[in-house]
Amino acid sequence: MSYATTAAAVCAPPQPVVPSSTAAAPRRSRERDRGSWLRFSPAQPLFRARAAQCLAVLAYHGITDPASFGAQLDRLRRLATPVSVQDVERALAEGRPLPPRSVLVTFDDPDRTVLRHALPELVARRIPAAAFVIAELVGTEKPFWWHEAAFLARHGGRARMLPGGADPGRVLALLKAMPDPDRRRSLAELRVSAHRRPPAQEQLRPEDLCTLRDADVAVGNHTLGHPSLRRCDEATVHAEISGAHRALTRWLGEAPSAFAYPDGGFDERADAVLRRLGYRLGFLSDHRLGPRLPAHPLRISRLQVDSTTSTRRFDTILSGLEPAVQRLLGAQA
Repeated sequence: MSYATTAAAVCAPPQPVVPSSTAAAPRRSRERDRGSWLRFSPAQPLFRARAAQCLAVLAYHGITDPASFGAQLDRLRRLATPVSVQDVERALAEGRPLPPRSVLVTFDDPDRTVLRHALPELVARRIPAAAFVIAELVGTEKPFWWHEAAFLARHGGRARMLPGGADPGRVLALLKAMPDPDRRRSLAELRVSAHRRPPAQEQLRPEDLCTLRDADVAVGNHTLGHPSLRRCDEATVHAEISGAHRALTRWLGEAPSAFAYPDGGFDERADAVLRRLGYRLGFLSDHRLGPRLPAHPLRISRLQVDSTTSTRRFDTILSGLEPAVQRLLGAQA
């Protein structure tokens, strides 16, 4: 049996993913609890053995607990084989699977906490990573648009396409579900009508991107402004990807080769743009393991994790057990 056939049977193939709602604090709490007790499940050793034949790509965002993040990296050093973007690209070019238990650490929407807190922990352990940057925020103090929208909704912001008095989580869910022109229009209306302006958020600077790259953190494309590409027209999809590509190439002195889909959802039009620009890797946010030799290099699965994830839950995410249970419960809901 070929490696590709075996990998397809062992590691779930990547699927188009529907972005999850942001209004899910109780759900996230239940998932944390479930991940803790799943560590003692008799299925955990079976899933851990299965995961040895898969590629686990971990998707972080900001780092709020450096000590916990460092402990997670120590665990990766003991249980897994950290790999880089270049390792994945080389495996694809040579048609050779990555080593067993391969893990790639990635960051979406990296702010300065990744530079201040994550980078020292990674460097101390010689673990490579990748950071996917929202290009139009680089060198600014602008908040992420979803943080801004939640703040504006809490402070009297109103928009014609949003229900009055809706809680911030509901506002974000509605904004993410809108066609992109409506999202942009609604954000503009929230800005005009809110009683207060959101606080500044210090973002990465162009020179910080070079610091990351030189420390073995590959800098990748996460579009100009982080829209949901599936809510955009074709011209906007092209502008978001190619505009960020040009900016990153200018700052880094070399073209990025890896891309992460905003909100984690695959888009065929984006795939075509990425191929024309020479991208070799594209990452989803579908909370799945993938094969050690990705069958679809522009649709590589990732596992959602954060720096506050407990050791017990971290282990069940890494094995694929917690994501599998989460999908099962979601299918039954």
